[in-house]
Amino acid sequence: MAVLMAVPETADAVTCNGKVVGVRPASQYNHASGRGYLAVRAGAGGGYQQLGEVYRGDIVAVYARHGKWFEVACVQGLCTNPLWGPAYPSGWVHGNYLSLAAACR
Repeated sequence: MAVLMAVPETADAVTCNGKVVGVRPASQYNHASGRGYLAVRAGAGGGYQQLGEVYRGDIVAVYARHGKWFEVACVQGLCTNPLWGPAYPSGWVHGNYLSLAAACR
């Protein structure tokens, strides 16, 4: 289960780091079925275009929050050389799949 802590609704700089959790391992990756990755989207919602992918265990920088969605950028992990999309993707991910560092406020 993801551990979520309060993050300001808007932020201009990195607020904290988070870790991608709750998605299947990349060894079970299937882009067509949505398995083995967390979609990075153009906006805070599932209806926005997918820009890239982050994977279980990846570390992301968290910049902002809008409801249950977090604006992030890939920092470390498979997202630096992804199975689909650009390296180091940035955009919005659902907070159910982030474990945020204690430094998040």
